[in-house]
Amino acid sequence: MSTREGFFDRSRTVAPPSWSRWLIPPAALSIHLSIGQAYAWSVFKPPLESSMNLSGKGSALPFQLAIVMLGLSAAFGGTLVERKGPRWAMFVSMACFSSGFLISALGMALSQYWLVVFGYGFVGGIGLGIGYISPVSTLVKWFPDRPGMATGIAIMGFGGGALIASPWSTQMLSSFGTDKGGIAETFLVHGIVYAVFMSFGALLVRVPAPDWLPAGWDPRQVAEKPLVTNANVSARNALRTPQFWCLWVVLCLNVTAGIGILEKAAPMITDFFAHTSAPVSASAAAGFVALLSLSNMLGRLGWSAFSDVIGRKNIYRFYLGAGALIYLIIALTQNAGKPVFIICAVVILSFYGAGFSTIPAYLKDLFGSYQVGAIHGRLLTAWSVAGVAGPLIIDGIADAQKNAGKTGPALYTESIYIMIGLLVIGFIANELVRPVHTKHHETPMEAPEQAPASAGKGE
Repeated sequence: MSTREGFFDRSRTVAPPSWSRWLIPPAALSIHLSIGQAYAWSVFKPPLESSMNLSGKGSALPFQLAIVMLGLSAAFGGTLVERKGPRWAMFVSMACFSSGFLISALGMALSQYWLVVFGYGFVGGIGLGIGYISPVSTLVKWFPDRPGMATGIAIMGFGGGALIASPWSTQMLSSFGTDKGGIAETFLVHGIVYAVFMSFGALLVRVPAPDWLPAGWDPRQVAEKPLVTNANVSARNALRTPQFWCLWVVLCLNVTAGIGILEKAAPMITDFFAHTSAPVSASAAAGFVALLSLSNMLGRLGWSAFSDVIGRKNIYRFYLGAGALIYLIIALTQNAGKPVFIICAVVILSFYGAGFSTIPAYLKDLFGSYQVGAIHGRLLTAWSVAGVAGPLIIDGIADAQKNAGKTGPALYTESIYIMIGLLVIGFIANELVRPVHTKHHETPMEAPEQAPASAGKGE
């Protein structure tokens, strides 16, 4: 036991002087590409609904619970992840996420849907939360000079996970079948393959030495940028600031506006064009899910890296303001043409993904890197709320409209206008963000790892 505990101990993961920081993003990607499978859940919705006689809301339940548990486990486990280190966190994430699939496979084999909800939603959701925050503070410490780019590289994996999982899951369902047994086999393969892939990240990850800095980088440079500080704020004190709660609202509403579409992407594009001269096939709908995943992934890297140039507050003005206008275009054009609908959805999902990858850098700007992982974990409770609200709005209104005899875009028009309103509120919350008051800053004795440091190898 002592040997096993030693292997996962944070002190065993301190990088030697010759270690390249560019090995850390691949370690983070191995985790995020795996847990990003959650964004391909819509591929399972039609088979689950037909084989288990479920409604749209019923088939969304495992996904919703997984997002709830993501936020809760990230919030309550954030401080523990900071203390135990990224290797321990990545291993726990792998164990929970893979076990969730195995439990779900058993549930389908036994025709017990509650086991799917428990396995994928509860157990797997814990793996999502711990895995999601596991590399964040490590990346920020390795890339203090480019935090937006660094977190974008890793967190883009979460958005890109569905780019792999969507066609992969579709092919397995085609091979194994879309009945209960076929779904069970598909879940089983997912659990085994992801366990192997995620183990790679746990073995590769390292943390920098306390006195390490990128070669040629002066931490005093950050003070020259608006809203950026060299001071540090603890996770406990961050909760007492209005800045934390403004960003909580920003993240919650930005996620709500995107996650509903992402969760129902395949059925949504099918419904929009069902009664036109060019209906959407099941394979084309799966391709649409993959396209949204690609947009989600690229937006996380591109927009987040761009935020290093124009600033975090400005980039969120763009996400929220332009997002509201694009939703309005969808509402006004409806199913007039597939290219307009697809382009609008792609851009919205790029903003959705970018919001996730930019938020750790925004937190680092405001609160410092001292406990940014724990602060990020607490902020992800906003994702838990959005994970319920987004699908509930989209699925709930669509089910109600369907029961009222409506079809096509009419199933979604009302929910789209709700999303526009949420994005406007998020825009206002972002405008209220100001520098954190000095009364919340930690003293050097309280944040010993932030003492003056010497330059390291850098690259």
